[in-house]
Amino acid sequence: MLSIDRSIIDAIVAHARRDHPDEACGVVAGPVGSDTPTRHIPMDNAARSMTFYEFDSMEHLRVWREMDDRDEEPVIIYHSHTATEAYPSRTDVSFAGEPGAHYLLVSTREPDSEEIRSFRIVDGVVTEEPVRVVEAGVDPHAVQSYMFGQSPATVDYECSGR
Repeated sequence: MLSIDRSIIDAIVAHARRDHPDEACGVVAGPVGSDTPTRHIPMDNAARSMTFYEFDSMEHLRVWREMDDRDEEPVIIYHSHTATEAYPSRTDVSFAGEPGAHYLLVSTREPDSEEIRSFRIVDGVVTEEPVRVVEAGVDPHAVQSYMFGQSPATVDYECSGR
């Protein structure tokens, strides 16, 4: 399952809409080994294509070096499909080179809505996974349910470190 902050999803969708009708692409980095997407990095589609994306080679090198310097890794690699569903194409599968990453696709074929789906792509095998969007500032593991009387209630706790 991919858990991702609403603000990052909104930024990815805005990037996809901004670059439409060309495919948009980018990365969401996170601390090494955490599987936690924390830093959105929109990138240029060097192919400038409606049906294909390609990271600019110099930007790709710079971004991966920066992630390495920050002890980060690509948690999500994303791109948009402008005229088809949000499902990896054969080309997408053949270029999927980060087996630990989530591959997030956004379809912008409909002008008033977007389809967002996530996949794991390992050795050419595509496996769809659920996407859980969490709201900013609330740790989803800190939310607990209690029974007050006979009605359920949710209590949010945020640890500020004080």
